[in-house]
Amino acid sequence: MEPILHLVGHSLLNAILISGLVVIMMIMIESLNIESKGGFFAGLAKSRVGGVLVGAILGVIPGCLGGFATVSLYTHRLLSFGALVAMMIASTGDEAFVMLATLPDESVKIFCILFVVAVAAGLVTDLLFHKKDKMHCAELYEVHESDRDPSIRGPRTLGWKRVVMFAGILLFLAALVCGLLEHGHEEDAAVGTFNLLSERWMNNLFAILSIVVLVILVRGSDHFVEEHLWKHVILGHLPRVFAWTFGVLAGLALLLNFFDISSWISDNTLLMILLATLVGIIPESGPHLVFVTLYASGIVPFPVLLASCISQDGHASLPLLAESKPSFLKAKLINCAIALLAGVACMIL
Repeated sequence: MEPILHLVGHSLLNAILISGLVVIMMIMIESLNIESKGGFFAGLAKSRVGGVLVGAILGVIPGCLGGFATVSLYTHRLLSFGALVAMMIASTGDEAFVMLATLPDESVKIFCILFVVAVAAGLVTDLLFHKKDKMHCAELYEVHESDRDPSIRGPRTLGWKRVVMFAGILLFLAALVCGLLEHGHEEDAAVGTFNLLSERWMNNLFAILSIVVLVILVRGSDHFVEEHLWKHVILGHLPRVFAWTFGVLAGLALLLNFFDISSWISDNTLLMILLATLVGIIPESGPHLVFVTLYASGIVPFPVLLASCISQDGHASLPLLAESKPSFLKAKLINCAIALLAGVACMIL
């Protein structure tokens, strides 16, 4: 068993990484929305089919960046509930890095299957829930009158709020560049291989996005920085996202330290499909690696891995848990039902 302080410290680093990425995505979305005067995301809200495709595409992206973006768009009513479900089905979180490193051929096949299932499930979900889903969330990305008219956007001064945000993102950028926030899932990957979808390269992408956000902070008006970024993103979302993320990760880390899921392993495929689906409810990257490892070792068949990939979404749904618990529970129930159905169907075929 690992020392408790080590587990809590690891959870803290993961919470900082997740919260930082959520803030980066929200600031970029705010900026795009303001610069386009609300028109950039207007099409997503109008087209449910297009929104579901966007959700599925963002979900297939390895890691949790696409998932965080989808959750942010959903909680601001720019993507439908079906698009959210599509993202959660298509996403495999950080496990995607391990799968690409250890199961390159199977990974491509799994990602293609997940994308098709995600789009189909998202469209059906929207047909069934489009009148019932109230989004369970706060507000749209707002465009104020001063945002629509550049002549009245006001001055750009070096206020303390701008300085605090700039310093925070600069520290986050430095942590990404130095590798201080990496998960270390790729220890078994071949040394010297070049993989643009590796966690190292994805973190480089996050670092570039952080630099873009720094430029946005420098160029933004006082109104944009204070009203849209400080009040909406930093005060309105960051504390809640960080608190829930750290709380869930630390609690799960301590629980799993004393309870070995791998001890449940059985030769019964149907039972393993059910177990993989239930473990997928956990909004965390780690427990699901058990099924990736078991499949790579030839201990469990493909239907078990498929059910695990469909039901779990790594850290992507943690911000959703913080923002809208009803939506989190409903989406997870739908994903688990589809995971069971797909796993059993695959086993029979």
